[in-house]
Amino acid sequence: MSVDIPHSDFLDCPTGLVEYYFADGKFRWSDGLYRMYGYERGEVVPSMDMVLPHVEPEDREKVQAYWEHVAAHGGPASIYVSIRDRKDRQHKLLYSADYILEGSTPVGVWGVVVDLTTSIHTDRHQLATEAVAASAVNRAAIEQAKGILMGRTGVTADEAYGLMSQLSQDTNRKVYAIAHEIIERATTRAGEQADAGDPENQDHPLL
Repeated sequence: MSVDIPHSDFLDCPTGLVEYYFADGKFRWSDGLYRMYGYERGEVVPSMDMVLPHVEPEDREKVQAYWEHVAAHGGPASIYVSIRDRKDRQHKLLYSADYILEGSTPVGVWGVVVDLTTSIHTDRHQLATEAVAASAVNRAAIEQAKGILMGRTGVTADEAYGLMSQLSQDTNRKVYAIAHEIIERATTRAGEQADAGDPENQDHPLL
């Protein structure tokens, strides 16, 4: 049976595979897994003793307990850990493992390892970019609203901001929300020359 998986950044992350057979007690890694730790095949012999020093100290006990659980009880089971590769670069890895079965008999453990580091950094960068963009838009709105208040009421720039800040505190809303409201109200009034008796077109508290 095939399963269609939608494309996502997750599918673009580096992956590695590991197998461990109880009979010989040896770990077998894919080339991708070697590279996550900063090695090429043949440079090291993969083992728990070799892996643990790469794991961040706070995650080592968790990794040991995870391995013991999967080896004794199978899975599927997953764990999220931080490691340092050969060049001391941090990686955020997701392990997922289960039994290797011959018929119904467990003969080993296999696992897939996904390096989420790039995806996480990309997401953080995107969030930061969006936050900066939103901040710039809100700052521009505040400046525009200050200009409207100055033109309509004759107050100074500092006084205009003070009025918005006070209304923000009184109504428990953000200053930028007050600013957007002032801009919208001023734009609406200028465009429609509304009837003063229309309840939907009453003046803004600051205009």
